[in-house]
Amino acid sequence: MYKENSLEKYLDDLAAKIPAPGGGSAAALTAGLGVSLLSMVVNFTLGKPKYAKYENELKEILEKSEKLREEFLNLVDLDVKAYQSKNIRDALNVPFALSRLCFEGIKLCIPLVKKGNVNLISDVAVAAILLESAFASAYVNVDINLRMLGDARLTKSMRKELDSKSSRIRKIRQETEGKVGKIIRG
Repeated sequence: MYKENSLEKYLDDLAAKIPAPGGGSAAALTAGLGVSLLSMVVNFTLGKPKYAKYENELKEILEKSEKLREEFLNLVDLDVKAYQSKNIRDALNVPFALSRLCFEGIKLCIPLVKKGNVNLISDVAVAAILLESAFASAYVNVDINLRMLGDARLTKSMRKELDSKSSRIRKIRQETEGKVGKIIRG
């Protein structure tokens, strides 16, 4: 579907008077942009003598960010398919999975502030902002689908998990921005 098409086609369809893609798919793309920036930072860091002592950790971060990037790209299309299937459970599960993956992605930011190429440090902050935004967007989509599903126990359980992650994501983003700001401003 969109995974194999141009960005222009995706944005044209997102802007068009058609039901999907929509906010959930856009949230997945946003998350994909965030982890792509993290991969870029690592790729510009690996092989530099200044960062050699972090080589193994950087390779692990790159492996995780690349796996997440592929998952986010798949979720761009899965969200569209879930919406088209008119199955509320599918429409709920995709943004819920997205929110969990955003949480995994943003946890890669703090180590990169210290171990990533300082010339790309602002990209780590941008990645944290994008991942927090994608998480918040996914949460909105979970909420609307929970409302339509009408399962009080499931709603309570999912919201409890997402509220906890939301708080932690906000702290990680703030910490990332704060550390990046100190490095940039000296």
